[in-house]
Amino acid sequence: MKKSEDTREMLVSGNIVSTMLTLSIPAILGMVVIGLYNFMDAVFVGQMVNATAMTAVKVSYPFTLLNSGVSTLIGVGSSSLLSIAIGKKDKKTIDGIMGNLMALIGILSVIVMVVGLAFTPQLLSLSGAKGDILNEAVRYLRIVFCGSLFVNFAQSANMVMRGEGKLKKAMTFMAIGAILNIILDPIMITIVGKENGVTGAAFATIISQFVQACITLYYFLNKSEQIKIGKIGVNSSMVKPVLSVGVSAMMMQVLQMVQQTIMYNTVESFGGSSWQTILGASLSLQAFAFIPLWGISQGFQPAIGTNYGAKKYDRMVSFNKAFMIAATIIAAVFYIPIMCFPEKMLSMFIKDASDVVVMGAPMLRILFATYISYGVMILAITFFQAIGKGSIAAILTLLRQVVLFIPLVILLPRIKALGVGGVFFAQTFTDIVVMVMVVIFMTSAFAKIRKELSETTNPHIENATETASAKAEKMEG
Repeated sequence: MKKSEDTREMLVSGNIVSTMLTLSIPAILGMVVIGLYNFMDAVFVGQMVNATAMTAVKVSYPFTLLNSGVSTLIGVGSSSLLSIAIGKKDKKTIDGIMGNLMALIGILSVIVMVVGLAFTPQLLSLSGAKGDILNEAVRYLRIVFCGSLFVNFAQSANMVMRGEGKLKKAMTFMAIGAILNIILDPIMITIVGKENGVTGAAFATIISQFVQACITLYYFLNKSEQIKIGKIGVNSSMVKPVLSVGVSAMMMQVLQMVQQTIMYNTVESFGGSSWQTILGASLSLQAFAFIPLWGISQGFQPAIGTNYGAKKYDRMVSFNKAFMIAATIIAAVFYIPIMCFPEKMLSMFIKDASDVVVMGAPMLRILFATYISYGVMILAITFFQAIGKGSIAAILTLLRQVVLFIPLVILLPRIKALGVGGVFFAQTFTDIVVMVMVVIFMTSAFAKIRKELSETTNPHIENATETASAKAEKMEG
């Protein structure tokens, strides 16, 4: 309990920059390691098997986000509820978090696995997968769906650990799973043979997820000092706050699935399978570059949530400024090399196909044109999740993932001057509009915070004035 109190004290009164670094560095490193799961699957399959196998893994990826959607729905919602409860010192809520999480994860994971296994070919056909790409993708995705329970529990419970402020431990657990996956990828691909390379990569993934889930379960059963697994069951009083906050995070995952499915289908229709390969490699780079920003947002969430619960609104403002500057610097680290050397970046995934790489390089630049703003964008969404304003986060997510983006993906390629490139331009146009909305929502939110700050400060000033006047009267008497 003392460690938990120390963490809370750091969040509500520690130095802003040092607290940001303490929260962010483990989260960023942990999320980068997490991102290596799919990134390295694509790299190993692309280099050890062929471009068809790599494309099969990438067209499968959007549907693995069904599991990511479940884990973030419950994990982010539970983490936000926990951070606010720690700020308020609400022990009853703290004690019920994990039992509720496990029940919800169990129910939703079984649903995803059963539906996924039953309709794998039909799902993949939505992305435009055909022929050998479709056959390879079905083999890969069915194995991944079998591990739904493991990955969903491991990911959601890890988010609870981060909400508690245990970022280093959370990073360690994620690192174990990811590093094991990287080690097993080439081993399993070699064991099953080149012709079954995607199967080997899939088995490497679910074995790693199983190990991480077991370690995480052991921690909450035996090692966690504050968050314990109590009675496992759906807690009706927690379901609404968990789902209302977690839904926007889930939407980012599930809508990304819809987004990428339509993108793969559209590029296949307007450019053929080579453009699916280019898009797969480009989205792998984009997803990996996005991971550190998602990581810093995980450090941002407890800083904002705990100070919101403790009514430390001035610190919320300071944390927001510090984190957004840091996130923009991180974005620049990825943005600059990708914009300068797009062909070399694509070559990591596409072997012995220089013509495809040359064709795809200009479109990779277009896809990344607005990436430099992503740090601000993801932190804005996380800010509203952290303070329990899930509806605003949901609006921003819907604008970026569906309302603006999908119509542009469908319409822009039909413009003759753009052709298949319209799919890549759609992201740039969407991001510009969403950033304008982010500025509007954040400006409004901080105007309210400043008002609340003045209302909580002025009474103290008035009381101090009254006390001083009373003392003066007594001295005169």
